[in-house]
Amino acid sequence: MTIILILLLIFIAWLAIDFFFGRLKHLNSVSKRNYPLRHADWQLFTDGQELYNHLFEDIKKAKHHIHILFYIVKNDMISHDFLNLLKKKAEEGVEVRLLLDRIGSYQISKKVVRSLRKSGVHFSFSNKPRFPFIFYTLNYRNHRKITVIDGNIGYFGGFNIGKEYLGHDPYLGYWQDFHLRIHGDGVQDLQTEFMLDWEKTTKEHLHGESVYFPKLAYGSLPLQFIPTDGAFIKDLLIDLIKNAKSEILIGTPYFVPGFVIMQEILAAKKRGVTVKILVPYKADHPFVKEAAFPYFKVMLKAGCQIYRYTNGFYHGKIILIDKELCDFGTANFDKRSFFINDELNCFIRDSVFIEKIRNEFLIDAFHRSEKLTTKKYERRSFLQRSKEFFSSLISDLL
Repeated sequence: MTIILILLLIFIAWLAIDFFFGRLKHLNSVSKRNYPLRHADWQLFTDGQELYNHLFEDIKKAKHHIHILFYIVKNDMISHDFLNLLKKKAEEGVEVRLLLDRIGSYQISKKVVRSLRKSGVHFSFSNKPRFPFIFYTLNYRNHRKITVIDGNIGYFGGFNIGKEYLGHDPYLGYWQDFHLRIHGDGVQDLQTEFMLDWEKTTKEHLHGESVYFPKLAYGSLPLQFIPTDGAFIKDLLIDLIKNAKSEILIGTPYFVPGFVIMQEILAAKKRGVTVKILVPYKADHPFVKEAAFPYFKVMLKAGCQIYRYTNGFYHGKIILIDKELCDFGTANFDKRSFFINDELNCFIRDSVFIEKIRNEFLIDAFHRSEKLTTKKYERRSFLQRSKEFFSSLISDLL
């Protein structure tokens, strides 16, 4: 027993050292990137089938190149349709580059990779686990979702590729999410972000080639991309919350903000700002749901409103401030997105867009969710409370 305990302590110490120095090395390698304000034409998707219909149709029409980065592509029928379409376009002579996260897309087999490459698809996995900091790099994920077609059509948001995003998972049910299609100005920044991730993985430098950066028309939607590489999000969020005057709406599948951001939310509530949080009722990962409850206790006491989506699974990632600004993209409201993952968000200040996505939020909260009350919170079982305690201990890695 003593030997087992010693080995366990050594293992825990190794994990802590690995994570600490892996994180240090990571932070020393990243730098903040600033993109200018752009103006694009846009289309918002909240339904997976509608998104896939448009995405697949745009891919079919591609003439020169298709650049795609996803966190997850599954091994199911819709994923096969997606990959077969990319192979077909490559065989037609279109340049196709596909970059998938190594852990998120673990279901993509060597056989599938060989088939893609044989058809002419340039394929690679991003953020592969590496020595000497194997534990940290196992957790360091590329969570961005980017599609660029012929340099003038772009997609980004919360959807990946798989049957659950179509609502076909029998447990999760309907999948509520947000994804944006933009055309024209702004696509060049999505292109740049894809190329930076591609070069980091493959060492192939594409950024200087003008063929990937055609002249782009201006559209009606002002937007500014905010890429983050496991850093910088916390300061951005603190600024947003501190500047809120009347309303903060947060939609997220995972709510694990950490102490500092939690205190800023409570300070905003104290100065009279309405705070509404929308999260899923169901969980798609172990312990993530429970990790939110210690924060819920404090928020409920402060008068914040918490809604749990019951019409399937809520995967949206939005922050709305004062009906004036929307933070839209791939980052969840949790420590993993704040401090580990590669993410891509976008600041949008446009009354038409904000009204549309705010209405979606309020419909989801008021008509498709259950409001969490203090009474319901206090009725939690002993098992639930035990899970919450354990989840709090590992919340940095959830």
